[in-house]
Amino acid sequence: MSAIRHCGVPLGGNSASDTFGSFSKDVYGVPLKALGRSRLGFRERSNVILAAKIVRKGKTHEYPWPNDASPNVKGGVLYHLSHFKPLNEKPKPVTLDFEKPLVSLQKKINDVRKMAAETGLDFSDQIISLENKYQQALKDLYTHLTPIQRVNIARHPNRPTFLDHVFNITEKFVELHGDRCGYDDPAIVTGIGTIDGRRYMFMGHQKGRNTKENIQRNFGMPTPHGYRKALRMMYYADHHGFPIVTFIDTPGAFADLKSEELGQGEAIANNLRTMFGLKVPILSIVIGEGGSGGALAIGCANKLLMLENAVFYVASPEACAAILWKSAKASPKAAEKLKITAGELCKLQIADGIIPEPLGGAHADSAWTSHQIKKAITETMDELGKMNTEELLKHRTLKFRKIGGFQEGIPIDPKRKVNMKKKEDPIVSRPSNEELEGEVEKLKEQILNAKGSSTEQSDSALPSMIDKIQKEVDIEYSKALKAIGFEDKLVMLREEYVKSKHSPDQLLLPSLQTKIEKLREELNQSLPNSPNYSSLKFKLDLLKEISKAKSLSEKEKKAVSLKQEINEKFKVALDTESLRRKIEALKDEVANSGVSSFENLDDDLKDKVAKTKKEIEAELANALKSLNLDVEAVDTKSKGSDSQPELTYVKHRIDGLSEEITAKIEDIVSSTNLKNKIELLKLEIANVEKSPSVEARNKVEALQQQIKQHLMDSISSSELKQKHESLKAEISEVLGYAAGSNGSLNNRNPTDVSSLTV
Repeated sequence: MSAIRHCGVPLGGNSASDTFGSFSKDVYGVPLKALGRSRLGFRERSNVILAAKIVRKGKTHEYPWPNDASPNVKGGVLYHLSHFKPLNEKPKPVTLDFEKPLVSLQKKINDVRKMAAETGLDFSDQIISLENKYQQALKDLYTHLTPIQRVNIARHPNRPTFLDHVFNITEKFVELHGDRCGYDDPAIVTGIGTIDGRRYMFMGHQKGRNTKENIQRNFGMPTPHGYRKALRMMYYADHHGFPIVTFIDTPGAFADLKSEELGQGEAIANNLRTMFGLKVPILSIVIGEGGSGGALAIGCANKLLMLENAVFYVASPEACAAILWKSAKASPKAAEKLKITAGELCKLQIADGIIPEPLGGAHADSAWTSHQIKKAITETMDELGKMNTEELLKHRTLKFRKIGGFQEGIPIDPKRKVNMKKKEDPIVSRPSNEELEGEVEKLKEQILNAKGSSTEQSDSALPSMIDKIQKEVDIEYSKALKAIGFEDKLVMLREEYVKSKHSPDQLLLPSLQTKIEKLREELNQSLPNSPNYSSLKFKLDLLKEISKAKSLSEKEKKAVSLKQEINEKFKVALDTESLRRKIEALKDEVANSGVSSFENLDDDLKDKVAKTKKEIEAELANALKSLNLDVEAVDTKSKGSDSQPELTYVKHRIDGLSEEITAKIEDIVSSTNLKNKIELLKLEIANVEKSPSVEARNKVEALQQQIKQHLMDSISSSELKQKHESLKAEISEVLGYAAGSNGSLNNRNPTDVSSLTV
């Protein structure tokens, strides 16, 4: 067979040495060792050359590490293997909704500093005052966070991630990749690191620090490959005796169709089963949000620790609200009912400890937070390291077995068994402050326009508006008490009061009275620091304003009604047949006398006029008495000026006595004994509103009678009585002088009754 030649090179009939020549002798000029890093060329004896060049597309990676790698970086040269590097740009600050009041304070501080820099003036005192105010507001805000606010902090875009903490707490760390099934899930990171010379296997969910990283890390939501990678590293750590530390920070496993096809549920279940059989200590730390099985797949540990603002839940508040209340707007209520915060989970013995965070969240000082995590890891591992393998396995099993509890054999009421789920109140959208203010202004205009006409519409709208604002005030007040931590104190004080008091006549104990006064002072000082104080104050002012309008409206209505009743009674009294005849006969006599003025009438006619006037006054007085009005004096309008100084003097005396009585009442009210009774009456009224009963109402009525009697006894002093009697004598003297020395009614209008007391 003839030799087959390809590209001028014989492929058959010749030996390999004949074909390629002797490379050791450099026949063709290409040494064997240089074939991999230089051009590959074949020369034929006929001087025809075939050459090939390898061209790599895309960016070349510096692997395994750069040529100029610095050996002095933290973690050693292995640090260059990690793709996780510090960001070139500082992350932009993100302000949460409940942090907006702090932004205004920070803006004021910056403005003052800018003004000081521009003008050269010394504003250090103002800056220090504003900074102290800012720190106090920050402390008050972050010590009374609601569950939904902690959820928002746990999801903060600038919150430190798993690798941020790992590089802060370890001296050396090398990341391990791959699940040995063909894929490396970037949402779960695993690796070996050292803390104080002790080796640990670290694994955790990794979120991105910006949009690009979040897309690369799939927003911290692992696929089955990630859980199988974690499982492989668990076996590796168990084989070599490395304690395992897991960091949980995920909204949940990635629930797409591909993940389900690849066995997402099976991968999570396999991890759960395996973690209960590992012979090394396991510690789990929730650094952000721990969602459902995606978090539990690496969370079956001997100890579960949580950062102060971390959350751990079986379903997100938004998902829970959408399921139970058919609206994601109910997420704050769902977050409160789910008990997902670190404090609540520690009470339920699901979490074993809380790692503190700085004010403002972990992103405010990530290095300090990492130091606290490192301290917690060291202390926990020292505790778990004292256990042998059997104790570790038993400890891990009992931790999960004791969660929750149930009782068997207790019968359930048949009526309750029909529908055991309690019906929730429908979520009602609350009006904003601007809407309330607009409604109040509109109601004011209606009241003003309704004056002089029918006021039925405004009268019916006033009580409903007051009830609406009162409910808003109660809600805001409850929120404020809960935010500043006074809700439990009030409950405890109310219980102590109920235990120490048995009858309305019994006075409060001095110790309990001191506690009440102290709590009132603390409440008055702390209430302005509540987050919703401005809204509470605004609604209280609205309530006072609308209540004042209601009282004025009621007084006007009563005055108009009383005036109508008096006019009707007067009309009936003056419309009697006998009185009408006398008046008509008297008018005829006066007309026949031919006299134009009252002074020129003869004495008989004047006496008839006086007698008729007295009869009219008596009829009018009887009409007023029929309306339960007491007529103390009947005064006339004098045309002369002789009685004016005396009347002015008497008016001043009356005003002075009124002021003295008012001051006396204020002194009595401010006395300790009556003050205690008034405070006691307030507490009893509050108890009646919450749990009305006949006994409670009787207590309230008894206290009211005691307070009234105490006031009457104190006001009815001998000194005030003497002043009152002397003032009555002076008034009688002045009235007699104004009427004339002979008792005639020369300058008096017979139908004028000007002094009435109801």
